[in-house]
Amino acid sequence: MRSKQVLIVPVLLSVVALGLAGCGYTPGQRALSGGAIGAGTGAILGAATGGSAATGALIGGAVGAIGGAVTNPNQVNLGRAP
Repeated sequence: MRSKQVLIVPVLLSVVALGLAGCGYTPGQRALSGGAIGAGTGAILGAATGGSAATGALIGGAVGAIGGAVTNPNQVNLGRAP
């Protein structure tokens, strides 16, 4: 049980980082891509840790969407898409 607890913090930080890495030029685009990345990552992590994939997707999607919506493209330079 202890090994799962040690794994949770880095995994959650990774989910947040991926959620904030959403691409787009408007807050709506960043919220959509951040939510999609967060939902996918949350579902995978939820299933991998023995929890519910659906719950992981909901939480990851919400965190990713919020993170993508509040980022400013002028402060986060991810480069232009090809």
